[in-house]
Amino acid sequence: MNEQDILRRFIFEELGVRGEWLRLEQSWQSAKQHQQGNAQAHTILGQALVAAVLLSATVKFKGSLIIQAQGQGPLKTLVAQATHAKTLRGLVRCQDDVPQGSLEQVFGEGYLVITIESENAEPYQGIAPLLGENFAQAIQTYFDQSEQLPTRIWLFANAQHAAGLFLQQLPGSENSKQEDWERVCMLANTITETELFTLSAEDVLYRLFNEDQVRIFDAEPVSFACNCSNQKIENTLFSLGRAELEIILEEQELVEVVCEFCSHRYTFDRVDVERILMTGLSNNDTRH
Repeated sequence: MNEQDILRRFIFEELGVRGEWLRLEQSWQSAKQHQQGNAQAHTILGQALVAAVLLSATVKFKGSLIIQAQGQGPLKTLVAQATHAKTLRGLVRCQDDVPQGSLEQVFGEGYLVITIESENAEPYQGIAPLLGENFAQAIQTYFDQSEQLPTRIWLFANAQHAAGLFLQQLPGSENSKQEDWERVCMLANTITETELFTLSAEDVLYRLFNEDQVRIFDAEPVSFACNCSNQKIENTLFSLGRAELEIILEEQELVEVVCEFCSHRYTFDRVDVERILMTGLSNNDTRH
């Protein structure tokens, strides 16, 4: 197991509070190497990927959690996806120069969408405005507006690492002392980027909460993985229709598709395109 790419869950035995610690290195490097943008764009992408993994770990499901941020400013689109298997991928689309500053300065007027896609249930989607000084505040706004369990999140990313800390009251513990929740959050708010990047989960939790009974669970590995495939690309090409594909073939002789998440290149010639169209028509006839 790569000790730099693990999730650790923990629980306060007597306070009705749960938490998660996450640090990424190799998976973060793998995710960002396929993306455009300057260091600031990558920083926000790293924070979003950490948020996606942390939030997905709170949901019992088989599927994926997707965080999408859209705006009209320098950073146009950001997507971070994490699955129940602790894999992640992300993309960012932006102008060359994404400035440092508030989310309003980075995204302009924008919104945050969190979607949970489960194999066993209908998709769930929540929306919140992109407001605040950093991406953690946007996630915080989402939780505050959705009236879910009291939650706090801290997100950091640089060129080498991406990391985060997450706290949430346990379901059914609403009667826990408010001062205990506030105290735990106040202590967690002293965490620094350097501490999350360099210290183990055990050391971080001891530094923050050594006066509380905190039980930490086994490490869970996190990795970069893209779920693009020939079949998914072929389904997309079939949906374009024969006329559109013929235009592309006349101009380029080949249809080339590059995955936005992993940069894998898919190439289709005229024979491939004809097969896709005929197979797709046959499948449609079978379904009807």
